[in-house]
Amino acid sequence: MTLDFDPIQTLAFAILVLYTGTFVISRVGFLRENNVPVPVVGGLLFAVLTAALYGALDIRPGFDMALKEPMMLVFFATIGLGADLKLLKQGGPRLLLFALICLAYLIVQDGIGIMTAMGLDLHPLVGLLSGSITLSGGHGTGVAYAQQFSDVSNLAGAMELAMACATFGLVLGGLIGGPVAGRLVRKHGLRPAPSSEYGPSGKDSEAAPQVAPIDGQHFLLSLLYVVICLIAGRALYALLSGAAFTLPSFVWCLLVGVVIRNVSGVHDRLHVHGQTMDLIGNLSLALFLAMALMSLQIWNLWSLAGPLLVLLGIQVIGMMFFATFVTFRAMGGNYDSAVIAGGHCGFGMGSTPTAVANMEALTSRYGHSPQAFLVVPLMGAFFIDVLNAIVIQGYLALPLFGY
Repeated sequence: MTLDFDPIQTLAFAILVLYTGTFVISRVGFLRENNVPVPVVGGLLFAVLTAALYGALDIRPGFDMALKEPMMLVFFATIGLGADLKLLKQGGPRLLLFALICLAYLIVQDGIGIMTAMGLDLHPLVGLLSGSITLSGGHGTGVAYAQQFSDVSNLAGAMELAMACATFGLVLGGLIGGPVAGRLVRKHGLRPAPSSEYGPSGKDSEAAPQVAPIDGQHFLLSLLYVVICLIAGRALYALLSGAAFTLPSFVWCLLVGVVIRNVSGVHDRLHVHGQTMDLIGNLSLALFLAMALMSLQIWNLWSLAGPLLVLLGIQVIGMMFFATFVTFRAMGGNYDSAVIAGGHCGFGMGSTPTAVANMEALTSRYGHSPQAFLVVPLMGAFFIDVLNAIVIQGYLALPLFGY
């Protein structure tokens, strides 16, 4: 039996998921100490509950996820609206360094996947699907390559495996980022660099020395900016979708936000209010992740449980070691580097929203990290897909695959 819920009812469930996650974290010290994001805790518990209902009573909830994509677009718009180009110029060298680190990890990630798959006597393409295609690339990249592998190589179960890896990678990326970064902060006694320009979340707050409180006028103007980003971003995506090189719609929303942020500074009344934008971005991110995890249908993945457990388990270990011993140290071994390592766990196993959720949980406890909030979202939004495509095609060119 299927119980269908419309978008408003789905939104109500997502809010309850967030309250549940907040309640559980407040009662479970392990989750609180390891900075596990609220949506990951609540969403995973909800997915387990729906699986139990399906197994015991054959009840399957059907959620209308019409609001999920807009929530994601709102989040990326707020990232753009918080991006000061002066700070981006300062973070340019670190962004280039992080790009090289991410490129190295993509190569390692696919190598781990291929070797694990061959060790389990599975097709090497299964290793690629459980590597950077789905974990760093996400559901969209997973769908594209799973279809290609099914058509060209007749790989059975490619689509189910791709969706399972991408979905559980989203969960695992949220679970390991906080513990990895939190351990680095505590072990090395790290502290954020002092700055009066940034709020506790790590994003740019007010440019003016005085910080105006959130009120109706600030909220209305911020909401207008976000809506403009969504309208313009979607229009640009539709206009350029047939071009030789195109970008996903969320990147266009982010770019429009960057333009608005840096143009609006010409007049105080038009300036982006950092605290309000943080509030909108944090809520939209939390709701997006809650909805993404609510739709997880665990019962469809039971047949893949054994190989999936091994494939993802080894990838998790590899991600944790790489973030701890390579990302953290190569990025400088300071507080910003620890937060970046937590973010790398997020989009190295799941997605950019997961990475930012990890960093939000960390900075809300330990203090702001403006460099991390510039470097990680830009890498996840712009460069990781390009680097990933290069690495995947490089592996497919090997004689092992016959492409």
